[in-house]
This record gives sequence, C-alpha cells and structure tokens, in this order.
Amino acid sequence: MQVSKIFTPHALGQLALKNRIVMAPMTRSRAINNIPNELMAEFYGQRSSAGLLITEGTSPSPNGLGYARIPGIFNVDQINGWKLITNAVHEKSGKIFIQLMHTGRIGHELNLPKGAKIVGPSAVIAHGQMWTDSEGMKDHPVPHALNPAELQATKAEYVQAAKNVIEAGFDGVELHGANGYLLEQFLSPHSNQRTDNYGGNVENRARFVLEVAQEVSNAIGKDKTAIRLSPFGVFNDMPHYDEIETTYTYLAEQLDKIGIVYIHLVDHSAQGAPEVPLKIKNTIREKFKNTLILSGGYTSARAEADIESGAADLIAFGKPFISNPDLIERFRKDQALNEKLDFSTFYTPGEKGYTDYPVLA
Repeated sequence: MQVSKIFTPHALGQLALKNRIVMAPMTRSRAINNIPNELMAEFYGQRSSAGLLITEGTSPSPNGLGYARIPGIFNVDQINGWKLITNAVHEKSGKIFIQLMHTGRIGHELNLPKGAKIVGPSAVIAHGQMWTDSEGMKDHPVPHALNPAELQATKAEYVQAAKNVIEAGFDGVELHGANGYLLEQFLSPHSNQRTDNYGGNVENRARFVLEVAQEVSNAIGKDKTAIRLSPFGVFNDMPHYDEIETTYTYLAEQLDKIGIVYIHLVDHSAQGAPEVPLKIKNTIREKFKNTLILSGGYTSARAEADIESGAADLIAFGKPFISNPDLIERFRKDQALNEKLDFSTFYTPGEKGYTDYPVLA
C-alpha cells in the first residue's frame, strides 16, 4: 500500500524531517513575564510528532513585545526558559524553529517593559485595539518612527536574537514577515512612508526585510533561516496596494539569492480574509527554489493533494494542533479530530485549553 505523501520524510536544509506536517506558529500568551516556562515545554513536547514545530511569535527586542504574555529571546532568563522547550521536543526526536516576531506598531506600552516603546517604519497608527492585562482593551498608539540609527539597532537585535536562538537549542529561525508586524510594516506603502532608502519604491520598502534575512543567515547559517509571508493579507490594518504582486515576486527572487531554507506562505481566507491568489503562490513557487510551506485552513486530504501536485513541500496546521496534540497519529489512523476548541482559553494563562486536550487511547 502506498504511503501518504504527508507522512514521507523531507530534507529541510541539513535537517531530516520525519513527515511533511508542520505545526504553525500560534500565539498562546502563556509566557508570564515574557519568559518561557515548564507549561510551554509540556505543550510543545505533546506536539513533537509533527515533522517541524514552529513556535509562537517571540520578540527579538523589548520594543517588540506588543501583546500581553508573549515570550522574548533577548535575555538570559528567556534563553534558559526556551531550553526547557527545545529539550522537550528533541527528547521526542522532534525538530523546532522559533518564530521571531517584532510586533512593531501593533501593541501597547502597557504590555512593554520599562523603557521600551511602540515603534514602526513611520509614525502611522494602526486602526484597532490591543488587550492589556492592567487596563483591558486599548487603542493602538501612534508608533515612534525608527530613525536611521534605531533602524540599524533593530536589525542588530534580530541578529543577536538569532544567535540566542541557537544557544537555546533551536534548529532554526522563522522571521515573521507576515500578519502586519514590523517586517511587513516595512513592505507596505500604507505603513511605510519613509523618504530614505528604506521607503518609496518596492526595492527600498523590501530592503529592511532582506537585510534582516541576509544578516541572520550570515550569523547562524542560511539553512537555519526562514521567513513567513502573507501577501494580500489584511490582518492588523494592512490594506491592499497596487504593487503587492511586484513586491512578493521581488522578495521571492531576492530570498532565493540569499538561500534561506524555506518560505512559509500563509493564506487566511479560511478565517474570512481575502484569498491569496493562486498566481502569486505559483510565482513564489517558481522563483524560490528551496522548501515552500503553505498554511491556512488545510485538511489532511487537501494537504496530501498539494504535496502530491508539487504545490508545496510541507503543509502547516494551526488550530487542529491546539485541540489535537496527537494530530499526526489521528491523521495516520484516519481517526476523528477533537473539533471542539475552547476559544475563551486561546490567550489566557494556565493549562486549561492548552495542555489538557484528550489524546487517543
């Protein structure tokens, strides 16, 4: 009997993945004081049968901790906390990348440590609100526009964070260039209204993203460096613009030249967002020669079809992994999934709705 393609191994740079199913990055807000902990280690360890785990968004900088209780990786306590998680995953022969997510203008000062500030490419406010544990929902503030020196310092924070990632035992880094966070804020002419060589035309707006990718690759190796992109996404006040297709074609070409190990392309249309056109997915597939991960509303059957057709090398699942720590086994045995998700516990502290979902007997 032929083995389903999703259960076949895949070479991701120097890593041998045991299957082609990826656990997508998902913010879960369990990092009290922004430090990873034993509860998080249990969560990731439970799901280590995936071919690759990608962590929740993790800030490379105090300025990037826009959400309540998200982890960072810029100090010793955070590095030591992440070691609990990488050990838990590696003990079960899993592979794990960290997602570096600087929230940029998406956040609130009440969620930041003392001395940190909400920053962005330009002083353009994001419409919407952010939860704060101390005062509830608050409007996003006007971000501080990074000056040239601060921009270079922010880039250096990504590089140091990537080095910290390796010290913490991770297999690699996924740069979060999607969902309206700092890297995507540079790509869009709505959030990036700079007049220096980091703003204006497509090449200038892509410059910061590509420099971060290049310098992180130089620091830890291109086979350990990846990126997540969401072309045509609108999350976090990212309106569409005329040059989207040109922007992501250029990015794919330049990221291929850098040689990063994968692009993770997310399509949020299953949650009601605009669909990523097939044309741009095919363009990125054509221009970028290394591994392509697709994610967004997949079933196992659709994942199998897209891997079989060559549309993607790996498929990432998000919500199914929340309520099914044994998702791989359920797929293998064609068993029903736990469909009941407790949305009220997605971002709350504690084990409820986090590590207490049932597994197959």
